[in-house]
Amino acid sequence: MSGAAGGHRRRGAKAPRFYFSLRSPYSWLAHHDLLRHHPDVAERVEWRPFWEPDERSRTLLAEAGGDFPYVAMSRAKHLYILQDVRRLVRERGLESTWPVDRDPHWEVPHLAYLAAAALGRGPEFIQLAYRKRWMEGLDICDSDTISAMAKELGVPEGPLVAAVDDPGARRNGVAALLDVHRDGVFGVPFLVHGFDKFWGVDRLEAFAASVRGSTATAPAAQDVGRPATSPGGDQGHAGGCG
Repeated sequence: MSGAAGGHRRRGAKAPRFYFSLRSPYSWLAHHDLLRHHPDVAERVEWRPFWEPDERSRTLLAEAGGDFPYVAMSRAKHLYILQDVRRLVRERGLESTWPVDRDPHWEVPHLAYLAAAALGRGPEFIQLAYRKRWMEGLDICDSDTISAMAKELGVPEGPLVAAVDDPGARRNGVAALLDVHRDGVFGVPFLVHGFDKFWGVDRLEAFAASVRGSTATAPAAQDVGRPATSPGGDQGHAGGCG
């Protein structure tokens, strides 16, 4: 992933968009599959963050005319996701350490991502954050983890660590959440190309074909982590367990 090609926002013609959450295991797996099987498509997408805003961000978002689609996850769905993700990880030959989130603050890593993207290291930040969270089991909502990640990326740690408390970074975060609102994103991974939208890991092939200009579509299959009901039912995102 090149920093220029995979940054948060690309000017000009509408680029395909990959809405990701650093919280979500399904986002992690879709990100892994995109880089491994469709690197040409990964170079063309805009990486756009999706996270559950805190009270401050919710207030700013509402003042800007947006809202955030979030429905609390049921215990049954949480247990299903634990089982499902273990299965998907094994299928890919990966090893995962499930993180334990204690009072997570999701502005910390996602605003840090926007700061890293401004420094030209957005795609690398995503890849590193997923490794830290899902393969090493680290708390990416901890400022010490963000500081260590900045050092590993070779960027100043100050802008990334301080992003959560920086008014300018908060405004950038609200702009990102307005993208979520405008694109009608209700869960992750959520992929957009033109007027076409794709939700779930198993829609990645269809998204890649669309970006490449192919009329081919992936075989129909039940979305990974997707509720059996329509979006009018449980709209909790596929990685909502964290």
